[in-house]
Parts: sequence; structure tokens; C-alpha cells
Amino acid sequence: MYRSVTRNIEVAVEPFYLEAKSDPEEQRYVWGYRVTIANHSDDPIQVLARHWRITDGLGRTEEVRGPGVVGEQPELDPGDSFQYTSGCPLRTPSGFMAGSYTVRNGAGDFFEIEIPAFSLDLPDSGRLVN
Repeated sequence: MYRSVTRNIEVAVEPFYLEAKSDPEEQRYVWGYRVTIANHSDDPIQVLARHWRITDGLGRTEEVRGPGVVGEQPELDPGDSFQYTSGCPLRTPSGFMAGSYTVRNGAGDFFEIEIPAFSLDLPDSGRLVN
């Protein structure tokens, strides 16, 4: 589990390899990731947008920006959390992701909260194959 906290808002990410959706012979490796956003602040917030930086094992980076998360712009009162699952294909057997969410608090202030960098590695990628 990877975690970051910005202004008392915690983002936790748990990546997992999706072997059934992957096809290594076609250079297609697919990961899922479960994200939990927990509002530990004293203010209500709304997640308005996302920004991901996805880097494959060869250092190629793709940036993805868009409104909300999985088609929603969740509102979280103090003490609330929101969880969603999404996925990411790569052309290499490893990589990493990081990013940020744009949120608005109850006073109407906009700010970025960090999504922690997390690794996308095959479950047995540390083993040498002869």
C-alpha cells in the first residue's frame, strides 16, 4: 500500500497485476489499482479533477488529465472516504504512476492533493529467468 497526506487528506493506492487481461507476447501488461481518498480535515471537499503521470519501464511517460474520478466528482465531508478501482495498460512489464487530484474545500479554495508514486511490477519480476 502506498500513501500520501496533503492538508489532512490521505490518498492510499494498492496496485495489482491483472494477468487475465494481459498478453505479454503482444507487449500488453495490465494493472489495476484501488484508490482510497480519506478526508481527515475539518472541511468538506470535492474531488474535481485528476492528473496522472504514467511511466513505463523504458521511461516513456504519458500524462492523463480529466474531470473527477471514474466518472464522478465525489464530495467528502470530514471523516468520509471514497474508494474506486481503475486500471492501466503498459507495453513493458514494469512502470510506475503518480499524480494529483484537484479538490475544492467548503470555503471554495482550490488546491492539489498528491497521489503517491507507486510501482507497477509483475508479481515475479524479481526472479531471473534463464
